[in-house]
Amino acid sequence: MSRIGKQPVELPSGVTASLSGQTIEVKGPKGTQSFTATDDVTISVEDNVIKVDPRGKSKRARQQWGMSRTMVANMVHANIRDWRRPAPYKGKGIRYKGEYIFQKEGKKK
Repeated sequence: MSRIGKQPVELPSGVTASLSGQTIEVKGPKGTQSFTATDDVTISVEDNVIKVDPRGKSKRARQQWGMSRTMVANMVHANIRDWRRPAPYKGKGIRYKGEYIFQKEGKKK
């Protein structure tokens, strides 16, 4: 069983979630994001909690269970970029869509 999928996602104050079919839309002070889950999981919104449950016991349903819960949690919390900021030398890291990082010149021999 998924240990990640079992945990509900709590909505902080100022953040709302709406569900239509398999698409969940999260609105907050920093913007709006949406995620469409596969048919292998069921998403429910109750009070200030979002729960994700598998629809069967197949391997794919269990895989999608944990992944879908993580995607919803990432939409609710806006600090993903802090995990790995874009590096100015190699350009690796998490970027915003359409963001350009100016490359610095490396060491010379």
